[in-house]
Amino acid sequence: MKSLISFLGKQPSINVDPKKVHDILTRGVEDVFVKESLEKKLLSGKPLRIKLGFDPTGPKIHLGRAITLRKMRALQDLGHQAIMLVGDFTALVGDPSDKLDKRPMLTPEKIKENLRDYKSQLAKIIDIDKAEFVFNSKWLSKLGFAEIAALAESFSVQQMTARRNFKDRLDKGEEISLRELMYPLMQGYDSVALKADIELGGFDQLFNLKAGRVIQKHYGQMEQDVLTTQMLEGTDGRKMSTSWGNVIAIIDTPEEMFGKLMSVRDELVSKYFLLCTDATEVEIATGEAAVVNGANPRDRKVQLAKAVVAIYHDQAAADAAEQRFNKVFASGAMPDDAPTVSVAKGAVLADVLMAEKIVSSKSDWRRLVDGGGVHIMGADGPKDKITDYHFAVSSDLDLKVGARRFLKVRVK
Repeated sequence: MKSLISFLGKQPSINVDPKKVHDILTRGVEDVFVKESLEKKLLSGKPLRIKLGFDPTGPKIHLGRAITLRKMRALQDLGHQAIMLVGDFTALVGDPSDKLDKRPMLTPEKIKENLRDYKSQLAKIIDIDKAEFVFNSKWLSKLGFAEIAALAESFSVQQMTARRNFKDRLDKGEEISLRELMYPLMQGYDSVALKADIELGGFDQLFNLKAGRVIQKHYGQMEQDVLTTQMLEGTDGRKMSTSWGNVIAIIDTPEEMFGKLMSVRDELVSKYFLLCTDATEVEIATGEAAVVNGANPRDRKVQLAKAVVAIYHDQAAADAAEQRFNKVFASGAMPDDAPTVSVAKGAVLADVLMAEKIVSSKSDWRRLVDGGGVHIMGADGPKDKITDYHFAVSSDLDLKVGARRFLKVRVK
């Protein structure tokens, strides 16, 4: 179809609605470089090549990463070409952006594992059928040392080490590997290979995104404009990051997603509405005002949780997740749909929970026990706390593990 369109000389229809262009340039946006240029491009009616790269450092896409994906979808809806760049080569190196220590190199096997379900996750947000998918190993793996050396001339050591995270590490006497300094060169070369008009990314990516402009200029191309989105805090108040485990994944079950969103700090609720939902700014401001005037902040958080669950599942799932949350967390009751496992009498509970993937490891189990997070459930909620690492199952148990994990253990 693309070749037929090209043969006929037709261009896709581009929506230049000033209100929609304004929304793209402002909603959830941290910085645009260069704003006047990008606005002119978006109002020109010319189809643009929009680059969004991601390194498969984890198997799940979280709400923080989804912000730029939602921005990409908005640009797709105007008629522009989405280019999803899979950093299978750059993931081998590791992006140092906003990292306060050296990121380990991923193996090809781990990258392949992390990529396995990415496309189905992306389809929850972008129009997969109209997006190009490219892998940067296609060109980066072929660069020779002479060309890499020429690219390296585009930047000075002072420019690289002036980056905040690098400077902080140097001040602490921590090492920075040369491969980390090479990362912006590779990301910039991706923009050359793709002839990108615009590149999207999180604000922590700004140095790398601007590197694309430098290297495009080096190769005589028009420099891409750059749009960065605001960063989203995770469930612990720090930047949402797979490395820190404070994420809400877009493929979490409705119950998991709802529960995690209900744990978001009250002061972040409006930001979540802005970055993660389709609520208008007027609706967000109205919700803020209602809380200031005495409305229960919990009710607003419920609205947020239901809105996000409905986006990635559906409204029925959002309603059911709310009902389950109220039953489990408001009343403290054991959920009816908790999984059940049959075990032999005397089975070590830690082994049972690891086998059922309720806990991830022995250290996870010990952490939960030490924190008083493992309970035997009674009719009205948590009853007895398990304090023994080596607790053995002697009779049927209903368990609550942590804040949102439940298991019915039945002796054979």
